[in-house]
Amino acid sequence: MSTEPRLAEVVEPEPAQKAARGTDQAVKETLEDYTLRFAPRSYRRWTPMVVATTALGGIAYMADFSIGAGIGLAHGTGNALLAIAVAAVVIFVTGFPLAYYGARYNIDLDLITRGSGFGYFGSVLTSVIFASFTFIFFALEGSIMAQGLKLGLGLPLWLGYLVSTLMVIPLVIYGMTALSKLQVWTTPIWLLLMVGPLVYLVATDPGSVDRFLAYAGTDGDGGVNTASVLLGAGVCLSLIAQIGEQIDYLRFMPPKTEANKRAWWTAVVMAGPGWVVLGALKQAIGVFLAVYIIAEVGASAAPEPIQQFKHAFDAMLPSWIVVPLAVALVVISQIKINVTNAYSGSLAWTNSFTRVTKRYPGRMVFVLVNLGFALALMEADMFSFLNSILGFYSNCAIAWVVTVATDIGVNKYVLKLSPHAPEFRRGMLYAVNPVGVVAFVAASALSIAMYFHALGDTLQPYSPVAAAVIAFVLTPLMAVATKGRYYLRRTDDGIAEPLLDEDGNPSAVAYECHVCRQQFERPDVAACQTHDAVVCSLCLSTDKVGDHVLPAAV
Repeated sequence: MSTEPRLAEVVEPEPAQKAARGTDQAVKETLEDYTLRFAPRSYRRWTPMVVATTALGGIAYMADFSIGAGIGLAHGTGNALLAIAVAAVVIFVTGFPLAYYGARYNIDLDLITRGSGFGYFGSVLTSVIFASFTFIFFALEGSIMAQGLKLGLGLPLWLGYLVSTLMVIPLVIYGMTALSKLQVWTTPIWLLLMVGPLVYLVATDPGSVDRFLAYAGTDGDGGVNTASVLLGAGVCLSLIAQIGEQIDYLRFMPPKTEANKRAWWTAVVMAGPGWVVLGALKQAIGVFLAVYIIAEVGASAAPEPIQQFKHAFDAMLPSWIVVPLAVALVVISQIKINVTNAYSGSLAWTNSFTRVTKRYPGRMVFVLVNLGFALALMEADMFSFLNSILGFYSNCAIAWVVTVATDIGVNKYVLKLSPHAPEFRRGMLYAVNPVGVVAFVAASALSIAMYFHALGDTLQPYSPVAAAVIAFVLTPLMAVATKGRYYLRRTDDGIAEPLLDEDGNPSAVAYECHVCRQQFERPDVAACQTHDAVVCSLCLSTDKVGDHVLPAAV
C-alpha cells in the first residue's frame, strides 16, 4: 500500500497532528502507486510472472481487431499482413531498451525520457503525447464496448459510452494492487473466448483460410505494393506508445539477481516488447474475421469486433448464447485495457502538471480529466474515422519512442555520451536537453507534413518511415554536436551512498525526507541545498521557490 505524502504536506508544512492525519488519509486512499517517482524495493513485492501477466492483461484490447480489419479491407490481406509484420518488428526493436530500463531501474517511461535526451521540462512534450495515446485508445475501446452493449442490451450508443467510462473509475482508484488481481484472474477467460472461435472456424471451414489469403481489398488488385504496406504499417505503428503502459507495470519488477535472472528476463521480454507479438496476431485475426464476415453478410459490419465475434460464435454455438458471449468478450477486454489506459494516462498528466505548476493535486484528479477527454471523443464518433486519427498520431509517437530508444541504445552504450544510469530528479537535469527535443520535434514536424501531403502525394505513405529515420539519425548527431553536455546539470547529488547496489540494482537504503518526513529509498532522494538533510523527488518537484534544489555544478 502506498505511503506517499499529499501535496499539503510537501508545499505547506503543518503541525505534526495534521501531517499525521494527512498521511493516514493518503494511505487509506491508496491513490498514488508512486506517481512521478522511483518505485521502491519495499513496495515491489510481486514475482516477475505476476508483473508480466498484469502488464500483458492490459493488451486485451479489441482495437487490434478493428485496426487489422481496416487495413485488410482497404489494402488486401497480403499488404495487411506485411504491414502488421513491419510495424511489429519496429515496435519490438524500439521497445526492448525502454522495457529493460523501466524494469531494471524501476521508473516509468516519462522518468526514462527525462534523462534520455529531453531534460526535466523537455519531457513534458512527450508526457502529453503519451497522455493523448491513453485517451485516444480509451475512447476507441469504449466505442467498441458501447457497440457491444447496444447489440446485447439495446443501450443507445451515447449511454454505452457513458457506462464504459464510469465503470472504470472504481477499478483504477486502487492502482497496482487491484489491477494485478483483475488482470491475472480475467486473462484465461479472455484468451479462451478470443482463440476458441478462430480455431473452430479454421478447423471446420478450410475455405475461410483460402478466402482470407486471396482477399484483394477495396483499394487494390491483390498484389503487394510498398505504398499500401507503409500506409498500413503507419496505422499499426500508432500503437508504438503502448510500451509506456507496459512500463507502468514493469517498473514494479523485483530486483534482478542470479537466482531470478531467467524469470526476470523472460518477464521483461514477454511483457515489454513482446506484447507486440500478441498484438500482431490479433490484428491478423481481425483481417481474417473481417474477410469471413464479408463472405457471410457483407462489408458494412466487418470492422466492428462485436460483429466479428458474434458471427464467429454463431458458427459454433447455439443462437441463444452467441450474443451474451460476444458481449462478455468485449466487456472483459474493454475493462482490462481501459483500467490501464485510465491509470497510465493519469500518471502522464500528473507528471506534466506537477513539473509545470509545482503543484501535486493527486492522481485521481487526472483520472477524471483523462476520462473526460475520452468521453468527448466517443461522443464525437471517433470510431468512424479511426484510421485517420491513428495514422496522424503515429508520427508523433514514433518520433518520441525512437528518439528515447536510440538515446539508450546508441548514445549510452555506443557513443557513451549519455549517462548510463537514468536520472530524473529536479536539480540533477537541465530543464531542456536539445538532443532529444530537437530530434523529436524535427521528426514529428517533417513526418506530419508528409502525412498531410505537404511534400507531395508520392511521399505521403512514407511519413512513419520518415519519423523513425529522422529520430534515429538526429539523436546521436545532436549528442555528438553538443558533446553530451546537456544531459546532467550536476553529477553529484550530495549523498555518499551509491545509487546502485553490488548487483547493479537500485539501492534499497532508506532516507527520511526532511520536508514530508516520509521514508524513501536512495534513488528517490537528493541532498538539500539549504539543510544538512535529504529531500525526496516529489518534494523537489513541488518546491516553488527552489530552496531545496541543488545548484548547477561549476
